[in-house]
Amino acid sequence: MYDPSQLRTFLTVAQTLSFTQAARRLGLRQSTVSQHVRRLEDAAGRQLFSRDTHSVELTEDGEVMLGFARRILEVHEQATAFFTGTRLRGRLRFGASEDFVLTRLPEILEAFRYDHPEVDLELTVELSGTLHEQLAAGKLDLVLAKRRPEDPRGEPVWHDELVWIGAERLRLDPDRPVPLIVYPPPGITRALAMEALERQGRAWRVACTSGSLNGLIAAARAGLGVMAHSRGMIPPGLVRVPDRAGLPELGRVDFVLVHGHRRTSAQSAADALAAAILTSGDRLHRR
Repeated sequence: MYDPSQLRTFLTVAQTLSFTQAARRLGLRQSTVSQHVRRLEDAAGRQLFSRDTHSVELTEDGEVMLGFARRILEVHEQATAFFTGTRLRGRLRFGASEDFVLTRLPEILEAFRYDHPEVDLELTVELSGTLHEQLAAGKLDLVLAKRRPEDPRGEPVWHDELVWIGAERLRLDPDRPVPLIVYPPPGITRALAMEALERQGRAWRVACTSGSLNGLIAAARAGLGVMAHSRGMIPPGLVRVPDRAGLPELGRVDFVLVHGHRRTSAQSAADALAAAILTSGDRLHRR
């Protein structure tokens, strides 16, 4: 039998690809995280991670274990809720950034609604900056969004690299301003893209502004310009802009879960949805 606590630790390490970050998220010592993974590997009789002093990667057996671990924990939580008689109720106002429109977040929300039918889940899809503002104003209970590098708030779901993307046939003229496809303010990737170009001393112009990810994708596919986007969620039909274009590096971006400051009647539901997202966070990456 596989220990649920070891499976949760395994999923957290698989999601963060870091024993240190997994320990911080779980509130455990790093040695305990290593022990959980080692015992799970002993129980499975397979190596689940390949690791050295610089990196942690899932093995093929580790990738297979991901699916089993999620299903085992889902059933375990359903059984616990049934036999303890605990049923979550209340109105849960959840905000997710536009970045997740094309991911498998709807599957996670569908499973959550199935497990907790008495929770009234209200979904708001907006820009990350707008969601943070609504959370601070008490209009949301839980937010899944990007955060700026200097912002300490939130529980990391995963870290990713921001890259420049555009249509495969797009060619940038080095003597003309870079055509940008951006969200309106207070879009976080908008600000990071403009700041990176200004640090490089490269001129830019806004070629398209849209509050919808689908609108930005349409403009990029039409060859109107380039956009800053998470490397793990590049939409179909778009590619990374090659290095020879000379665009500046954009750095990394954190996707985080942030709870509202006020305790509400839906706090337990918010905690349960946050746990579901953290457990299944790797499913939000575009493979």
